[in-house]
Amino acid sequence: MTPPPTGSDSPRPHDSRLVRVACVTAGFAALALGALGVVLPVLPTTPFVLLAAACFARGSTRFHDWLLANRVAGPLIREWNQYRAMPRRAKRFAYVLMALSFGSSIWWMESPWHRGMLALLGLVLLLFLWRVPVREIDTPDTADTTVSSNSR
Repeated sequence: MTPPPTGSDSPRPHDSRLVRVACVTAGFAALALGALGVVLPVLPTTPFVLLAAACFARGSTRFHDWLLANRVAGPLIREWNQYRAMPRRAKRFAYVLMALSFGSSIWWMESPWHRGMLALLGLVLLLFLWRVPVREIDTPDTADTTVSSNSR
C-alpha cells in the first residue's frame, strides 16, 4: 500500500474552522452517498468517494489519511490523483452496469414520466462517464502508461 502523500503535494486543511467543519460534514455525507451507491444502481459510488476525499483534504488531514489508507477507497483515490483517468476495462464495466441497472429500472416502471426521467438521468450519467479520459493499463509490451481522450 502506498502511504499518503507528503510534502508540497499533500493537501492542506483550510485555515477557517467553520470551513473545515463544513468540509468534513460534506465529506461524510458524500461518503454515505457513495456507500449507498454500492447497493443502489442509480447512485454512482466513485464520484462520491472522490468528492469525500476532496472534502477531507480541505477539512481534516486525519480523515483524508484514513480514507487513503482504506483498502477499497484508497487505491481508487490514489489512481485518480495520479492519472486523472480510469482504466478502459473499468469504463466498459461501468457502461454495462449502467445499461443493466437503468434498463431494468425503466423496464419495471409503469409511468411514462418516471421512464423518461430515468432515461434522462441515465443519459446524463452516460455523457459524464464518456467524458472521463481512459488510461491504458501497462502490459508487458508497453513501457509507459498512456492516457487517451478517446473514451469509447
